[in-house]
Amino acid sequence: MKTLPILFCLSLLFAGTETFAQLSKQEKKEWKKKAKEYAKQPQNLKQFTEDKQSADNQVAALNKRVADMQRAVGEKDARIAELEDQLSQARGQLSSARAELAKMKESPAPMDFSRGVVFKVQVGAFKNKDLAKYFDNNPNFGGEVRENEPQRITIGIFRDYWEADQFKKYMREMGVKDAWIVPYRDGQRTDIKEVLESVVSEKPKTE
Repeated sequence: MKTLPILFCLSLLFAGTETFAQLSKQEKKEWKKKAKEYAKQPQNLKQFTEDKQSADNQVAALNKRVADMQRAVGEKDARIAELEDQLSQARGQLSSARAELAKMKESPAPMDFSRGVVFKVQVGAFKNKDLAKYFDNNPNFGGEVRENEPQRITIGIFRDYWEADQFKKYMREMGVKDAWIVPYRDGQRTDIKEVLESVVSEKPKTE
């Protein structure tokens, strides 16, 4: 009578499948033989059942790990897409910066003559002519306005004394006989003697 319970247990193991119904006669014969062996040794059936349950548990755990890994991969893919978008934006900004730099190189900013020593060519001093309104918007044209003194007018602004000297000579050739060089340090007029030593040391050699 032990055979029926054993067969019943085996049928439960394969419940939900059509495998047993599709067995050939030879396969059915072999499985019946195994069922009889389990009937004689029920501990084997118990071990088989426990092994199957353990295998099912492992499969469930692996499926969970696969699901977790798929979710992690999805999150990484989203992060990669975000980083690629940021990289694309950074490349666009870099291209814009390079274009702006190239533009700046093509059109360099004007030199700052408000610091250090510069030289101007004074072309005259006038009492009855006020040209101060032209000074602000014309960096190469300027002058000094002092109370009860003639207004000193200068043309040109140079870092190199000898370049200023050459310009002074051109002005004299054009008829401005009183043209002469005046030095400025940090925007303040100074005496030529204060910068004369450095001027002489930088004088270009004649052939």
